[in-house]
Amino acid sequence: MKRILSLLCLTALIIWGCSRDYEILQSYDSVILTADKSYTLVNNTITFSVKDNNGTDHTAEATFYVDGTKISGNTLTSANVQQYNVTASLGPMTSEPITVSFGSTAELNFKKRVLIEDYTGTWCGYCTRVAWAIELVKGQTENVVPVAIHRPSSNPSNAQYDPYNYDASAIENTLSAIGYPKGYLNRRTRWTSPEPNNLAQVINLTQGDNPKLGLAMKPTVQNGKINLDVNVMFSKDFTASGLKLVVYVLENGLLYPQHNYTEYYNGVSVIEDWVHNHVLRSCLTDITGESVPSEKTTLNNVYTRSFSVNVPDNVTNVSNMEFVAFIINENGRAVNVRSAHAGENQEFEIE
Repeated sequence: MKRILSLLCLTALIIWGCSRDYEILQSYDSVILTADKSYTLVNNTITFSVKDNNGTDHTAEATFYVDGTKISGNTLTSANVQQYNVTASLGPMTSEPITVSFGSTAELNFKKRVLIEDYTGTWCGYCTRVAWAIELVKGQTENVVPVAIHRPSSNPSNAQYDPYNYDASAIENTLSAIGYPKGYLNRRTRWTSPEPNNLAQVINLTQGDNPKLGLAMKPTVQNGKINLDVNVMFSKDFTASGLKLVVYVLENGLLYPQHNYTEYYNGVSVIEDWVHNHVLRSCLTDITGESVPSEKTTLNNVYTRSFSVNVPDNVTNVSNMEFVAFIINENGRAVNVRSAHAGENQEFEIE
């Protein structure tokens, strides 16, 4: 009898141990590699970090490779003017590669941010999946700018009625994905579903080649009037790039029930007290972009576009407004983006 009990205990320990190992391996499903800078002068140091989808730091456990060769530690210094491809591995998983460069002259770089356009709806029960993913991304990096574009009907008698519906069809009709939800990165890249499992796709876009243009805004709101200066600085010549400017007015803190068919947010089928943030309320330019004069996009120039407009009628709380400006290239892809709130007087984010 004692022998049988011992065998049972041993079996239980083996199963329990295997189960624990399985849970540890499944606790994350991606390796997210980032660098503290994408460009620096020769003989300076670039430092790498690794996190998982949950935001847990695994830098100390990861192995780093530069141009396919394993390095010691998580830093890279080079005496050569050269570009390197870097990856990281954690157990059986390998990160997407990022590019870093060492140069001989000081270059003007700007903080690189990613635009997330979330096509969503209060009626859309699966759209909470993208909202959850955006929260996870924001927990890992500040270099994302989300915009919630509510669709598809302003008709209260329609089953897909959304009180915040905004007609973005001029852009939406050019996208490959149909239906909802759908998230797009830098306007043209589909965020792979399920989005909460693909945070690396977003964070990787904050890495690599620098956009070489930065934005700074100065918005004021007074007596029902918006005055907004959008400044764009160029650290290379963009005269052949066909750049366009897009400027959004968003609103935060909007309360309206949200349908939910997912396991996220405790799986509640209708979230009555849902707070809708970053909701697109107006576009101060054409939604497809307003051309930036090519002669203004030369090296080291600053282009300023000023707006003086009334607060949109659909804004319910002026103090909750947010402004987003981004530059798109000839392919319609966002090159860089920034957000601001009334009263800010932003400087360029030079790195």
